[in-house]
Amino acid sequence: MEQENSMESAKSRILAASLGHAAFDGWSEVTLKAALDDSAVAPALGRALFPRGGIDLAVAYHLQGDRAMREALAATDLSSLRYSDRVGLAIKLRLQGADKELVRRGSALFALPQHAAEGARLIWGTADAVWTALGDSSVDFNWYSKRATLSAVYAATVLFWLGDQSEQEADTWAFLDRRLENVMQFEKTKASLRANPVAKALLAGPLALLGRIRAPQPQAGLPGQNDL
Repeated sequence: MEQENSMESAKSRILAASLGHAAFDGWSEVTLKAALDDSAVAPALGRALFPRGGIDLAVAYHLQGDRAMREALAATDLSSLRYSDRVGLAIKLRLQGADKELVRRGSALFALPQHAAEGARLIWGTADAVWTALGDSSVDFNWYSKRATLSAVYAATVLFWLGDQSEQEADTWAFLDRRLENVMQFEKTKASLRANPVAKALLAGPLALLGRIRAPQPQAGLPGQNDL
């Protein structure tokens, strides 16, 4: 445990040291080398902690943002908020805790074909972090549909946020509200279809098939579980 804590401490120091460099040199090999020098972490250990260089730094920065968002939500009284407002607040906290230039650099990196799958996984992870923090208990197809929908909302909001120059990013939060309203309208439409006898009969087959889909069950003891 002591060795694990030591490694986590070294990883945090390297990441913290990289932030000032990444704003200018991107999430790159140059940034990792500078961070290793600044953090005084042994190069061999640094390479072991970030074996893919800049891309691993970018991933670590994203996961750090997810953790900060979960902590901020846990410290917030959400009892008076509607569910959609809780989701909106989670995304707002996630973006307010991020550095726009560092996110811009990361977005450019994850837009590259060789890193696109990694970027999509991180966005899905953020959506999962939001729903989990808000106490989502779905275990069927809804587990996937909620995260897929929120992934699309989050990705679109990030792109809008990166170009937003409005005061206190008011335009971004208005954009987010509109996207969430669209999602709520979609959910209301699904509910009305389930209540409609004709639609229910027509969809009986597909709904039965979807009802067999179950959410993945986390396996205790696997490395990286706390970051997902």
